[in-house]
Amino acid sequence: MSIEIVHPEIERGRITSALFDFDGTLSLIREGWQQVMIPMMVEVLLGTPRHEKEDEIEAVVTEFVTNLTGRQTIYQMFRLAEEVVKREGRPLHALEYKGMYLRRLWGRIGNRLAALEEGRVHPDDHLVPGSREMLEELDRRGVELCLASGTDREDVLREARALGLDQLFGDRIYGALERYWEFSKEALVQRIVEEGNLSGPQLVVFGDGFVEIQSAKAIGGIAVGVASEEARRSGVNEWKRRRLIEAGADVIIPDYRQHARIVAYLWGEVDVV
Repeated sequence: MSIEIVHPEIERGRITSALFDFDGTLSLIREGWQQVMIPMMVEVLLGTPRHEKEDEIEAVVTEFVTNLTGRQTIYQMFRLAEEVVKREGRPLHALEYKGMYLRRLWGRIGNRLAALEEGRVHPDDHLVPGSREMLEELDRRGVELCLASGTDREDVLREARALGLDQLFGDRIYGALERYWEFSKEALVQRIVEEGNLSGPQLVVFGDGFVEIQSAKAIGGIAVGVASEEARRSGVNEWKRRRLIEAGADVIIPDYRQHARIVAYLWGEVDVV
């Protein structure tokens, strides 16, 4: 499957703005972050006085990490602290949990980013296939491109630069802030609509997480779910696909290899993909 139309009734051909999630939607630098965050949280919860069996804890953690994917990392850590309290433990501050996670994550991805910045690997090796061509085609059509991530903004800027995507987005790159309450994808979507005086179908949102898909549908926009297989860089991740459809995605794609067909469909130039 290359392109799956979930809701063929969407209004096409009016797009003027596009919002992209970053990790898993464009960037693969942080591929495997779940395999860092989930075990860390399981480890923390196994240290509480009234914990369940390890597999039961892992199921709980996987569920809430997934549902919060796309929001700022701090919210997943707030939830971890709540789960510690439920098990009669004494939680650390969410920022401490976040620091613990980021230190472990850096052990996984630090060499990837260094190799990119030093020119030892090609940036496309750490992009969802076809990402650059997709962005360039939208830019050619005059679409205003925005990038939003739950990752800290300074890191998003650095990683977008390493991938050579920063110029396509200009100053429209958004990410988590130290004052976390001042940024959310939901608020950003609303801001894009209001500042651009857009009606829903003029905005298309691409993402592999719940938050951006639900935010797009909340304002009547078009939601494209990117069910990327991050490690293999090929094929559809069926687990992501099911979750994205549940979140309300109108279209499901595995990557952007068929970017010309995706754009032609969204612009109403073809009806069959």
